Amino acid sequence: MTYFKPYLQMFYRVIDYICPCLRLVLISFFFSLAVSAQAQNSGTLSGYVTDEKTQEPLFGATILLEDSGLGTVTNELGFYEILNVPTKTYNVRASFVGYSSLTKYNIVVRSAGNSLVNFALSASSQNLEDVVVTANPFQKQPETPLSIQRLSAEEIATYPGGNNDIAKVVQSLPGVSGSVGGFRNDVIIRGGAPNENVYYLDDVEIPNINHFSTQGSAGGPVGLLNVSFIEGVTLATSAFNARYDNPLSGVLQFDQRRGNARKFQANLRVSASETALTAEGPLFKGKAEASNTTYIVSVRRSYLQLLFKLIGLPILPDYWDYQYKINHKIDQYNELNFIGIGAIDDFSVQAPEDFDASQQATLDQVPVINQWTTTAGISWKKRFQDGSGYMTTTLSTNILNNEFSRFEDNENQAGKYFSNASRETERKFRYEQTRFMGAWTVSAGLSLQQALYSNLTEDAVNDFRYDSAIDFFKYGLFFQSSRAYLDDRVSISFGLRADANSFTNQKNQLIQTLSPRLSASYTLDDARRWSINASLGRYYKIPPYTVLGFRNNAGELANQDAKYIRSDHLVAGLEFLSTPSSRFTLEGFYKKYNNYPVSIIDDISLANKGAGFEVLGNEPVSSEGEGRTYGIEFLFQQKFTKNVYAILAYTLFKSEFSTNEEAYLPSVWDSRNLLTFTGGYKFTNNWEVSIRNRFIGKTPFAPVDEEASLEAYPAIILDYNRLGEQKLKPFNQLDIRIDKKWNFKKLSFNVYLELQNVLAQQNPEPPNYGLERDLEGNVTSPRNLIQIPAGNGSVLPTIGFVLDF
Repeated sequence: MTYFKPYLQMFYRVIDYICPCLRLVLISFFFSLAVSAQAQNSGTLSGYVTDEKTQEPLFGATILLEDSGLGTVTNELGFYEILNVPTKTYNVRASFVGYSSLTKYNIVVRSAGNSLVNFALSASSQNLEDVVVTANPFQKQPETPLSIQRLSAEEIATYPGGNNDIAKVVQSLPGVSGSVGGFRNDVIIRGGAPNENVYYLDDVEIPNINHFSTQGSAGGPVGLLNVSFIEGVTLATSAFNARYDNPLSGVLQFDQRRGNARKFQANLRVSASETALTAEGPLFKGKAEASNTTYIVSVRRSYLQLLFKLIGLPILPDYWDYQYKINHKIDQYNELNFIGIGAIDDFSVQAPEDFDASQQATLDQVPVINQWTTTAGISWKKRFQDGSGYMTTTLSTNILNNEFSRFEDNENQAGKYFSNASRETERKFRYEQTRFMGAWTVSAGLSLQQALYSNLTEDAVNDFRYDSAIDFFKYGLFFQSSRAYLDDRVSISFGLRADANSFTNQKNQLIQTLSPRLSASYTLDDARRWSINASLGRYYKIPPYTVLGFRNNAGELANQDAKYIRSDHLVAGLEFLSTPSSRFTLEGFYKKYNNYPVSIIDDISLANKGAGFEVLGNEPVSSEGEGRTYGIEFLFQQKFTKNVYAILAYTLFKSEFSTNEEAYLPSVWDSRNLLTFTGGYKFTNNWEVSIRNRFIGKTPFAPVDEEASLEAYPAIILDYNRLGEQKLKPFNQLDIRIDKKWNFKKLSFNVYLELQNVLAQQNPEPPNYGLERDLEGNVTSPRNLIQIPAGNGSVLPTIGFVLDF
């Protein structure tokens, strides 16, 4: 909705207000450290080396820090440790006889707060002692040989314009964009809707990754995950492994690291909007060198609401979140992981002291949100003692409690015209077993979920009032097999999945949702620099609970006939490894949708909704919609080499979805052109400068129905019949980040300065409307709806620091 832009303008004012104060605090803090602490120019690098398949430790593997002369070998536990390493950035290489060597790039060694750097080496088909085989540094799996990207923790933490927010970082990968204007964390992949993605934290699925999330969708203005927990993030935009249920456009897998098994350490991160504290260490260690039980836990607090209130802005966003992981090794073959994540969000308003047309429109139209979410899970991983495979069993539960209201008088919360009080609860069980059968790797498993959803909705604009509660089961079966041929030059993978539930009326669901997928990769040359990759697959997703639980005024479940949404993917691409640390890729993709829910009220696909502060799917729908997105992607990626790293990505695509009348309309994500450049340079003495530039082409939007909005105000009614008639101007934003690290005897200190929108480009947005008022802020008579002038673009400076101790 159009009140997002005033939110950004308010944030600019807040930053202008707090930056001088914060700068003084940081300068004082640094000088106190310089006086009280002795400089330390070395740290410790450690980690484990294991077999990628069996996860067995590799005894005697060699670890080298490139261009340093430093190195060591692993012990019988696969553990290595290198002491007195100068504090700077390295590329670290692990090698072992009979295995492909692997290099991890951009590893920062600090005097304190270093995380484990672990390696999983794959056995080489060229098993000769005098032959050195190097693994592709851009790791991919047989089932997902293309359309996959991986980011390290360091790449996320220092990403320009990301503000340590993983969802914002992901938006710069090939084929991925956010909502136009950059004010939300919607992950829009290859023209699909934000709710077409699934998210996994280790082995546990989490329903969303944002604060103030849009129920029925996934986006929100602020990310939920703590970057200090993350070991790496993998994004697959097609060729999904059969173990994942419900992805139509993407799978985001967040791998959390284990806590330190040897000693306590902590991390304090302070930015312009929040403070986060992370602590980790061993449990029950006693006198042992390392513990079999570790923990890592964090809590984060926003203070934007205090600053906004102090300077008289009309909205007060307030949030808390927490995250934890406990790992326990029962023995060398069994381990348990306990993980949890949750948030408390409160979005309230206050009237500005002085009248401002834009702020008044924001005050009129924003919702009041009270939301909390929690996810907890336990997973048991067992490696078979004969090395023939492993199994994973996961139990988890997640809850989203959402109270979402709109008032005619937001300040006094009077004249409620929309309210949604709902709760989504899922209880999940998943079992997967992987076996190594000669050259084949075979995985199979099942999932079982109980879904509970309740909703009390009052909607005066659309004349709905209902109280709904549903309780049903979802279950799925999956199978995936992969193998390589011709000295690993050819790999193929085949998967099959079927899902069903006890709620919808769709018949023969296990047959109707049968979803095969096939992937293949072929290395063209002996140097293994050129490869062609392809995948073909069918994927299904059950509609959101907001759709399934909707009742009409007669109390009937109006959408029980809704079908599983289907998406068919065809992707093919070429990869060229230009150097050991860089690559070019070119991919073409086609996605075809069927059974997409279409709003009966607005006659528009739900794929075109869900990118604002709203409740998606709380309405009657039909499952007659179709859609298609297709395009090409180009990527150049340079891993950290000679102090430089870079990613250049361009996507040319088209996205459109049908109405109930079977007419195709361009989607609200159909920007046609996505261009992103991200790069950085690391100077001596631990200085780093990085930049990001994002370009998004002209994007269609649904204009405001002024007559209907005047009658329903402060509700704003969009005219979806005119979607595509007008387009927003292109979006272009340049961000710059400067980092400086200091290392002391028992702590490491990193200060960063981010300048977002350096060129002060105006963010494109649909026209914003509000009631005409006089100079005192009183509504004129007769009432008249007018367009609010858009503000100018502004540079957004942000300063913060990270303290490891």
